[in-house]
Amino acid sequence: MAVPKKRTGHRAQGTRRANWKATKPETTVCSNCGQPVLAHTVCTACGYYKGQPVSLKDRKEEEAKKVTKPAKKSAKKAEKKAEEAPKAEKAEEKPAKEEAKEEKSAEE
Repeated sequence: MAVPKKRTGHRAQGTRRANWKATKPETTVCSNCGQPVLAHTVCTACGYYKGQPVSLKDRKEEEAKKVTKPAKKSAKKAEKKAEEAPKAEKAEEKPAKEEAKEEKSAEE
C-alpha cells in the first residue's frame, strides 16, 4: 500500500475538494394531487406514480369503485323514483278523501 511521503497541505486539500458540489434534486408535480415530488418517485402525499396507485391493494379498491359507483347510483335513482311515484299519487288521493269526509260531516 502506498504511503504518502509528505502531508498534504490545506491549500492542496481545499483545491481538490472544491469540485465536491451538492446539487439540488429535480422535482416535479404529482399528476393526482399536485404536490411537489422528487422525479421518478412515488408521491408521499397520495401514493400515486404517473397517475396510477402504486400498491396492488389501492389498484383493486380503485377498480372496484369505478365499477360499482355508476351501477349503485343508477339503481338507487331508479329505486327513489319508484318510491316517489306512489307517494305522490297517495298524497294527491288523501286530500280528495279528506274533502269527501268533510262534506259528509257538513251534511250531517
